[in-house]
Amino acid sequence: MKRLLPILLCLLIWSLPSIVQAQKSKKKFSMKVFKDSLDGQLDMSDFLIDFHGFIPVPQLITEPAVGSIGGVFTPIFIQPNKHQEEGRYIPPDITAGFVGYTANKSWGFGAIRMASLPKHHLRYRVAAFHGDVNMDFYRTLPIVGERELGFNLQTNGFFVSLLRQIADTELYMGLDYSFAHINASPDFGISELPEFIEDKELSSNLSTISPDIQYDKRDNVFTPNKGIYLVSTFRINANWTGSDYDYQKLNLAGFKFFQPSPKWVSGVRLEGLWQFGDPPFYANPFVDMRGVPMARYQGDQVYMLETEQRYDFSLRWSGTLIAGLAKAPTAEVNFNASELIYTYGAGFRYLLARKFGLRTGVDVAWSNDDFGWYIVFGHAWNNRN
Repeated sequence: MKRLLPILLCLLIWSLPSIVQAQKSKKKFSMKVFKDSLDGQLDMSDFLIDFHGFIPVPQLITEPAVGSIGGVFTPIFIQPNKHQEEGRYIPPDITAGFVGYTANKSWGFGAIRMASLPKHHLRYRVAAFHGDVNMDFYRTLPIVGERELGFNLQTNGFFVSLLRQIADTELYMGLDYSFAHINASPDFGISELPEFIEDKELSSNLSTISPDIQYDKRDNVFTPNKGIYLVSTFRINANWTGSDYDYQKLNLAGFKFFQPSPKWVSGVRLEGLWQFGDPPFYANPFVDMRGVPMARYQGDQVYMLETEQRYDFSLRWSGTLIAGLAKAPTAEVNFNASELIYTYGAGFRYLLARKFGLRTGVDVAWSNDDFGWYIVFGHAWNNRN
């Protein structure tokens, strides 16, 4: 509890500017602000825009890799960007914080800011976080075969990204930088560490510089109905970046959204990750899809194909169907011989902030040997790019 008090105090101080701005608003506050003038239903748009409010998101953590159940409180402030251009979508400015705890005693807190400066043709993201995470990794060991190995990962870090618009296009190029200090403590009842773990992996620094290229033609950043989003990131860890490791990762991802009919939104995600060098075991690429626990399938390469089909039954309510395929080949097991991972599931969405195109809801999904359910804010792919 002592650890939570300074966290909550920081969140309170952080929200004071918005509270003061809300008090200065010319509009008088009433509960009607939570109803949309279009259909009279629950909607957060006017509260966010006119009163500089936030969406209080009390989320359940349902990720199997960290205990399957837990909670996160996330206040999310969303404001339209002050600079708007007719005929061009300018993403809103987003500020959020979080405090979370799970059933396997994992916990953490952090904050993130995502915004753009259209007059200067810039987009930026900054984040800081602390985590104390108990997480399972899977390895095939001699004689015993595949085994689940538990680790406690204590992490402190931050992230900065700055992208510049290229000419008068939707293409952005720039650099990302991230730093994390990680202490890894094994907790799996073996007196000697397995061969795949080196001593330096138990306490190390990851310092990453990443050339970043993005092409963003989505009609909104929360729950797109149409458009395309392409991402290319090359992450470099080396002595000259301040990292204890020398390895690189290439991430190429494409997200396509289109509407076969006015009420039907079809989404396709194609993503690949390639690893070069010798990263710590917890930094290996892994299959990241609904229904698959984090780090359950790690490899030197990862290939993922996923689709989400959304049908809008009304202005507010929608249903989703999801399916995906993936492989994670390693140096020892090539693509053809690696296991085919499949996922499938369904869910629902509610249009929570119509003026931002923001939908939220729940998905359930199954994979080869696992099941998961997920509370979705915006689009489920937003935290995967």
